[in-house]
Amino acid sequence: MDRRVFLASGAVAAWGARPGFGDEVGGKPPRVALIGCGWYGKSDLMRLIQVAPVNIVGLCDADSRMMDEAAEWVARRQPGSKKPRLQKDYRQLLAEKDLDLVIVETPDHWHALQGIAAMEAGADVYLQKPISVDVSEGKALLETARRLKRVVQVGTQRRSTPHLVEALEKVIKPGLLGKISQADIYCYYHMRARGNPADTQPPVGLDYDLWTGPAPMRPFNPMVHPRGWRAFWEYGNGILGDMCIHMLDMVRWMLDLGWPNRVSSTGGIWMDKASKANIPDTQTAVFEFDGMSVTWNHRTWGDAPDPEYPWGATIYGDKGHLKLSVNKYEFFPSGSRKAKLSGAALMEEDKYPEDRTEKDLERNVASAVRAHLRDWLKAVATRGKPVADIEQGHISTAACVLANRSMEVGRTLRYDPVTHTVLGDPEATALLTRAYRGPWKHPGKV
Repeated sequence: MDRRVFLASGAVAAWGARPGFGDEVGGKPPRVALIGCGWYGKSDLMRLIQVAPVNIVGLCDADSRMMDEAAEWVARRQPGSKKPRLQKDYRQLLAEKDLDLVIVETPDHWHALQGIAAMEAGADVYLQKPISVDVSEGKALLETARRLKRVVQVGTQRRSTPHLVEALEKVIKPGLLGKISQADIYCYYHMRARGNPADTQPPVGLDYDLWTGPAPMRPFNPMVHPRGWRAFWEYGNGILGDMCIHMLDMVRWMLDLGWPNRVSSTGGIWMDKASKANIPDTQTAVFEFDGMSVTWNHRTWGDAPDPEYPWGATIYGDKGHLKLSVNKYEFFPSGSRKAKLSGAALMEEDKYPEDRTEKDLERNVASAVRAHLRDWLKAVATRGKPVADIEQGHISTAACVLANRSMEVGRTLRYDPVTHTVLGDPEATALLTRAYRGPWKHPGKV
């Protein structure tokens, strides 16, 4: 049975109602590979196993230790299944062109190349956010998805978070906020890596040259890998690219906002100057849309203004305000300090008991990831657009990248997605495309 025919036959709809692997649904389960076997890669793959009878046939990571651990997880969760093929190089994994679905969960500097390669190999893709490190990469991803007619779901799962969907339906759509003209988004986690350890040799099992890929080569430092790479510009977009994108994308989704008209940002390393990390520990960004603004703030030091909302969003209207986070939402009518409506994160541990013991699982967002994956599978079946379609991921990613570029050049930027230029600013336009380390080729230049 042709895989497209199978996926469109209605089998995927049955997957969402059947937790666990091995249910007979008809046809063959889709063949799945994971590129990037670190913390969130394994977590998302395990959620996929929970919601669909998939066949995990490939795992890929430049660090063989992570890849081996992922293989052990798959074996435990899919007993009796054939061991997936293991490849350090994603190009070798994709060469056989036998994959239906590919999940890309590598560090940010790899997302564009691997996402495009997976699409070109014939797969639909679940692409972790941010989709790119520069704006041109995101444009190339979007163009590839549309040209090849691939279904790409971006990992901005706030769009599938049950209690946030409820807030949209119960507060925003009925107009309880009134006229909306401002939103604040923020993160006050102390998440920027600290310390200044000496450079060392890469650990056994890590192909550091391959891990670095198109990014600038710097001496290996244990602060960077694993997970600490987010604290370095070479591999990502700082805390804006990691945390702001979630909340900005959520506000855009809830309020049906497109591209920002103007983006500005200021910030720097104001407090922790001794750390080897080179991203800002303090930053403000303003995204201006028609009739409203969205303002981001992060600090990796000090206290959160509201300890119950250390990472979240507040949407203001003339009839009240709505507070939102990954844990809950609360609607406050104007003049009231008591929430009129509220909701909390959906915990599904009775239905999915493995959530209770899985290593490093963000248990409060597991239901959101499952819903996000179901939405992706439904779009794969119908060949429609998922809720976090690649175009929406491109807009939210690019807006955060532009904020960082605004901070870099010291002025407000007006990006035109049609001409792919920053209006009246050749210097900023040149910064839309980053340099690649050879022999890797930038997809926006090919």
